[in-house]
Amino acid sequence: MRSYSEQRARLARMEAARAETAHHLAIVERQIEARAERLTVTSQAKSRQCRHRRSNSIWTRTDERIYQENLAAIHFERRGELDALARKLARQAGAIAAFRVRHRINEPEREAVS
Repeated sequence: MRSYSEQRARLARMEAARAETAHHLAIVERQIEARAERLTVTSQAKSRQCRHRRSNSIWTRTDERIYQENLAAIHFERRGELDALARKLARQAGAIAAFRVRHRINEPEREAVS
């Protein structure tokens, strides 16, 4: 049987791995949003070339619709990666919950406040 400190260390590694996966998923989401915005801004510039107004930074309803369409298209392109990360997060959360139940560790260890 493992000692309590070994169990805590293993749980900490599991939680760190889950946090890393969640961070990776957040990075992918931000990349998708940034790319959708770049595509929208590029299409804005192309459609408004004849105006020659650089200070025209109004985001119209049409621009928002184009952004949402770009966002949906990019999400669809990267759905495999997003689904894999979401499934991995769910598996890790389940493993952490099972580990806590099996070893009767209910809460994260709190650091002593001095």
